Amino acid sequence: MSAMRTEDAADGKSTANGGGVVCQEGGVTVLRPTDLSEMLAAGTKEVHEKAENTEFVKDFLRGRIRKELFKLGHVALYFTYSAMEEEIERNKEHPHFAPLYFPHELHRRDALARDLQYFYGEDWQNQISVSPATQRYVERIHQVGQDEPALLVAHAYTRYMGDLSGGQVLRKVAQRAMKLPPTGEGLNFYEFDNVHSAKAFKQLYRSRMNELELGTHIKQKVVEEAVLAFQFNMEIFGELGEVGKTLEDDVLDAAPAHGAHDEMQGDISKCPYYAAKMAASGGSSYICQMAKTMLRNPSGQVILAAWIAALAGLAAWYLM
Repeated sequence: MSAMRTEDAADGKSTANGGGVVCQEGGVTVLRPTDLSEMLAAGTKEVHEKAENTEFVKDFLRGRIRKELFKLGHVALYFTYSAMEEEIERNKEHPHFAPLYFPHELHRRDALARDLQYFYGEDWQNQISVSPATQRYVERIHQVGQDEPALLVAHAYTRYMGDLSGGQVLRKVAQRAMKLPPTGEGLNFYEFDNVHSAKAFKQLYRSRMNELELGTHIKQKVVEEAVLAFQFNMEIFGELGEVGKTLEDDVLDAAPAHGAHDEMQGDISKCPYYAAKMAASGGSSYICQMAKTMLRNPSGQVILAAWIAALAGLAAWYLM
């Protein structure tokens, strides 16, 4: 990862992150509304929240993970990242994308291949196929990579920044829920071995985005493309949800112990999203009381882990 350095300037400080510059005044980073990172955060806020509230994502955060759906989700990610990283390689020297070229730090295709080999065996490539929703996503990525590389920024931002924000927490939820080996088999996708600080790297990435020489019109198109990327992801979540309806209940590797499902129904205070929002609004006494209650029984421990994941996801959303 590129080194970060700080230089004194006459009117404050500027932090140079491998070529990108973020103005600072009094030790506080100053971002302009016209900065691409700010435009993306504002422009995708609504669709980001919708994506996080799909049934598939909410079930994941609750620790209710069907192993078959988890595997199919990894298949969708494999085809998505294969397309995106193919186009990133094609455009690694294009001025509208080159500053965001971090193959060693970010690329996920090989990690996903290792996960799929773990789940499906040595002949995994003969057992998987691209779904209709994933195919539409893949075709769009190839289209923008070939015709308008600046829009590839939207897809890289949507996927990589999201993975860095919540990956470690989701990894722990999945590992516990599906009783996967503690050595990490099946969860390589969530491991960014060459990113030593996710927070610092995201700052670097946003800085690089803000230094891209893009006009206002192109920036707006990047924001619109990012919204489209979220919609593609929601289509995949919906597709997985439909598959889930055909699975037997006993496929739920992470289902809370008997009776816990009823505990989650009809009481909003027991919903992980409600708990996360209470925490974000300063309900500290509520958090302590809820945590103590949950820790008294095994099923509560699973729910608490899911609550922590939801809180981390909410925090990551505000920091992106």
